[in-house]
Amino acid sequence: MSTSKAIEALKDALKALPGVGPKNAQRMAFHLMERDREGAQAIAESLQYALKNVITCARCNTFCEGQLCEICSSSKRDAATLCVVETPADLEAIEQGGSYKGLYFVLMGRLSPLEGVGPEKLAFSLLSRTVAEYAPAEVIIATNITAEGETTAEYVQQLLSPSGVKITRLARGVPVGGELEYMDQRTLAAAFKDRRSAD
Repeated sequence: MSTSKAIEALKDALKALPGVGPKNAQRMAFHLMERDREGAQAIAESLQYALKNVITCARCNTFCEGQLCEICSSSKRDAATLCVVETPADLEAIEQGGSYKGLYFVLMGRLSPLEGVGPEKLAFSLLSRTVAEYAPAEVIIATNITAEGETTAEYVQQLLSPSGVKITRLARGVPVGGELEYMDQRTLAAAFKDRRSAD
């Protein structure tokens, strides 16, 4: 064990990052202290700035620094479609694709009873209010294709069905450029289930 309480505290703090165990945390801490103190200072300042200034958008619940994020405040977005995603990272991934021009709603997680994440810990009530207030023509459920993501998608569908809004889900299945012989059974099954007209 290090004789420095400061190093131990830094290692413990770094373990809060996803996928970072004790060894990786130690490696990062020693790297920052040995070779990149300027980088460590920049990280510390950026974290402090983010903690002080980042809030969630009043409309879509993603991270921003004002009442509304840039997407929600843009007149160029299609307000008739609302894409429901699990996290801000999912929103960014869709944005980088460049094909979706509507608005978003970020749940800030997914239902996971095993991890103690129930409906009360996600932004379902805000989603209901957003749909009621802005009345989109279509809600696109874009949760991840995992057991938790599927459970979350079903919950969203049940929650919004009484509103009468059209609810769709992202198509699943064979990726562009994929070869059938290398597809797993679940991917192929989803592709057959979500097949569409060839017209």
